[in-house]
Amino acid sequence: MLTRLKAKSERKLAKQICRVVLDQFDKQYSKELGDSWNTIRDILISPSLWQYAVLFNRFNYPFELEKDLYLRGYRTLQGSLPYYPKSMKCYLSRTPDRMPSERHQTGNLKKYYLLNAASLLPVLALELSDGEAVLDLCAAPGGKSVALLQCAYPGYLLCNEYDSLRVRWLRQTLESFIPQPLINVIKVSELDGRAMGDAQPETFDKVLVDAPCSNDRSWLFSSDSQKAACRIQQRNNLPVLQVELLRSAIKALRPGGLLVYSTCTLSKAENQDVISEVLSSDSNIMPVDISGIARTCSQDFTFAPSNQKCSLLVIPEKGKAWGPMYIAKLKKQKKS
Repeated sequence: MLTRLKAKSERKLAKQICRVVLDQFDKQYSKELGDSWNTIRDILISPSLWQYAVLFNRFNYPFELEKDLYLRGYRTLQGSLPYYPKSMKCYLSRTPDRMPSERHQTGNLKKYYLLNAASLLPVLALELSDGEAVLDLCAAPGGKSVALLQCAYPGYLLCNEYDSLRVRWLRQTLESFIPQPLINVIKVSELDGRAMGDAQPETFDKVLVDAPCSNDRSWLFSSDSQKAACRIQQRNNLPVLQVELLRSAIKALRPGGLLVYSTCTLSKAENQDVISEVLSSDSNIMPVDISGIARTCSQDFTFAPSNQKCSLLVIPEKGKAWGPMYIAKLKKQKKS
């Protein structure tokens, strides 16, 4: 009986996979990633293998849940990272276990946020400190903004999102996780990210650019094949937008400040090529070596080989089904 139900469930999931997107990914990623694409592909098309991390909300800490997760075999993400604040608590399961999502209730703070554990690496790479001015340029749905606030108390946090529907989602996420006194240091803006640098030049100590990208996991399960085909056609335009967002973010960054660029795609054009273009065209921007993260976090994540020391690509595999997540770290030189 269980075998039949599992087979039926797998057939149902198979029907949901968008063939237009999968064919495009097969064509592109088999060239870019070689044999490792087959392993990655198996994970991406099998949601039953996906894992979910549980990020605790330090503003409404779930002590009882912590005990329960220990009993269920969860363990904390920490590794040997040089920067890992004690205030951040994230629990990982070795199996595809998923906690139920908490409902939004006005006036009540949620206790935890479910996420792909790899999405914490861009936040940790920023190495936040209390009192800093921080920009989350493409902030919706708000998971990374929530994670930023688990790391440090910023002097000022600007969460920007251009899409009006996603702004509502962002505001609700912040309301669900952040207590009112802290909300006073957080501002939500709806500016086109490409204009941020001119609007607030050299304002921020740290900037996160979690750029719009061809989101590999969600695109594979597009329910509308016509819309999916349109997305694939428009995919070539994304690197242009990403470079423009990155250049705007650099303008908004103060001299000496740090910037992290991230995506949730495997695409070389949207990852390494974007960073290479910015580094080759802006002499004020320097790469920051983050290869140490791959060495210290190999227990929890699998990283693709890279010739860019300033960047990492997390690729999913069974038992470590995190990613895709690309992370690159840059520094703006101080004026002489």
